[in-house]
This record gives sequence, C-alpha cells and structure tokens, in this order.
Amino acid sequence: MGASNTITTIDIGSSKIRTVIGYFDKERNDDFNILGVGISNSTAMRKGNILDMEEFKNNLDASLEEAEKMAGEHVSGAYISFNSSSFDVIRSKGIVSVTGSEVTEEDIERSIEKAKGGLDMPNKEILKVVPESFVVDLEDGIKNPLGMSARKLEVTANIFSMNLNVLTNIKKAISDIGIEIYDIYPNLLSSPEGVLTKRQKELGVVCIDIGSSTTGVTVFENGVLSFSTIIPFGGDNVTNDIALGLRTSTAMAEKIKLEYAELDLENRDGFNDNDFDLSELNMGEEGSVSREYLSKIVTARYEEIFQFIRDELKKIGKDGMLPEGAVCVGGGSKIKGFVELAKKSLRLPVFIGLPFSKDELVDASISDPVFSAVIGTMIFSNLYGNKGPLFSINFSSIIESLKKLFKKILP
Repeated sequence: MGASNTITTIDIGSSKIRTVIGYFDKERNDDFNILGVGISNSTAMRKGNILDMEEFKNNLDASLEEAEKMAGEHVSGAYISFNSSSFDVIRSKGIVSVTGSEVTEEDIERSIEKAKGGLDMPNKEILKVVPESFVVDLEDGIKNPLGMSARKLEVTANIFSMNLNVLTNIKKAISDIGIEIYDIYPNLLSSPEGVLTKRQKELGVVCIDIGSSTTGVTVFENGVLSFSTIIPFGGDNVTNDIALGLRTSTAMAEKIKLEYAELDLENRDGFNDNDFDLSELNMGEEGSVSREYLSKIVTARYEEIFQFIRDELKKIGKDGMLPEGAVCVGGGSKIKGFVELAKKSLRLPVFIGLPFSKDELVDASISDPVFSAVIGTMIFSNLYGNKGPLFSINFSSIIESLKKLFKKILP
C-alpha cells in the first residue's frame, strides 16, 4: 500500500462492491480519515456466490480503480468483508486442564482449539473463532482468564465458517486482479463493529444488516457477541415481488422500489392513496400504479423478514428483550417507513446505524448504513491487523499477546 498507515477495505455485496481507502490518526487511534471511496455494481454475485468469474473481477477492478484515483494511492493489498448464504455460525465449547497453577496464553489457545476440534464441517473453512466467555473451575462469565488460579479452563466460542469452494473462488478472483488479501471478515462481525457503541454491546443489542440477498443478525450482550446467523432474504426479494405484482421487469421494479416504495402506508394516519405514472421512470412503460398497492407488496416481504428475525431471537430467549433494541444497516434499511414498521414488528426500539469518520471528502460521505461493513472492517484492521496475509482460524492466533487479543474481541 502507498503509505505505511493507509488501510484499504473492500466490502463485496450482491448489489454493490464498496472500496474505502483511509488512515487512522496517529494521536487519536480511534479517529480515521477517508482518502478514497469506490463503488461499482456487483452483477456477478448472488447470496455471496460468484456466478461469473470474469465479470466479478471486472466489478472488483472498477470499485478499486475509483477509490485509487480519488486517494492518489496504488493498492496492492486489502482487507475483505462480505456476507454469504453459505455462512454458518456454531456455538461450541472446549475444556482443558490448566498446565500450571495459573491460566496462561497457551491454556487459552488450547481451549479454543478444543472448541473447534469436535466439529464435523465437511467442505467448510473456519474464518473466525470468537470467544464469548470462559469458565475458570466453577466460576463462569469470565471475560479474560489470563493469570487466574485454576485447574480447569472452559471456553464458549462462536465459530464462523463458510463453504470452502465459495471462499476459494472469492480468494482466487481477488488474487487474479493483483490484490493480496490481508484478512477476511464476515459482515456478521464487520457491520456491528462499524456502528455499535460499547454501551449498546454491554446492555444488549441486535445488529440487523439487510443486504440485497441476505440479512445478517448479530446479538451482543455483556459486551460480547452471543449469537449470529444469516437469513437468506434481502432487498432483491422485495424487487422480485414488485416485478411479479406489477408485471414488469426486475430492472424497472428496482427503480420503482427506490423511487416510490414506502412501508405500511395503509396504516398511516392521514394517508390518501394516489397513483404514480410508470412513464416517469421509463418512457417505454405505460400505466399507473397505486402507491397503497405497491406499499402492500413491499410491506408483506419486510414483515416476513422481521418475522424470521423474531424467530431467531426467540431461539435465544431475546425476542423483545434487548434494552438497546435493534440497530439496522444495509441498503434494505433505507426504504421509507422502515423504522416504524420494524418497531411494530420486532417489538424493540429501532435505529438506523450510521458509521462516522473525520471525512475530508466533499462528495463521498460514508455516513450511510450501506458503509457499515466496510468501515467496520477498517476498524478491525486497525485494532489488530498486520500488513500481511492473515487467514487465521481464530482471533488469538494473529496476535503476540493475550492482552492484545482481548482488546480486539472484547470491548
């Protein structure tokens, strides 16, 4: 990379590929400045799977080139984030005997290895292992057991894995355009990191990332990640519903969604229905559409997505039980009426998550929910990233001391 403290992150979505080049303030390490932003259409991905390798590489190149021109930097390596329907998150435990009288780094490493060891995951590759908590002898809920007197150590960890073939293809495509991969983060981790505060993570919050083809759900409590999953529905499903309901193309349906779609209009006080003319969006289209009818189409799909989210929260006993509510990101959270319908459907306080930086750019603000993952990845890379390839299978394997480990994984 051009400058020693310059970081490049690439978020690969099914709708857009976003590249951000920036650097962190040397005096205030939590402040970062954006040098360049690149956005390209992602026309060769669906649910995190590559459909056309050459087209995918062209999409990557376009996003990267735009960011490089704006930043005046040549990028040779980057940190990558994405979501995929092939992601799997397994909660696993590992228990070991402590080798001496106190818990050492090696003991913690062995407990994490033990948590991974008994899992049967054919054709899967582990991306990250995130420790949730430790048990030291009979005392549970320990965040950092290093140096504690103990005979046995147990870890509960969330293990993030994905389809090996899908991951191999993504790595190959990025390598083919001359970019070295420093590390890869699931958006299930990156998106929350880009928008959530330490207080929210402590009190209890769910981050909901509604992308084009998937919806990520990640729950934090007591300062640590406690649950994460992928729901295979997103904004593209809404577009397809509009196309079917209005008997039009998906391209036209996407335009209609962005321009006119609004959630739950029929229950809005004072709303009077009216039609809009399709020719306003495309001269080749004829006819008019009721705004209320369009609203019913999109509302039905969003209510379904919210119900899936509630079902997942019920599994862990957190349906309507998170004090800091839901922080929502991704392009799917930008539709009109989203917050009101989400509050009613999820029975939680609902907020739109906005990443923030000392943005020095005039025309490229990243204070937008669609940038949560790429900014979250930048924050992760600054916390513990090295300028070298890091396909680590757990957080602790890429640091030199356990103290640095816990700065990274535990707020």
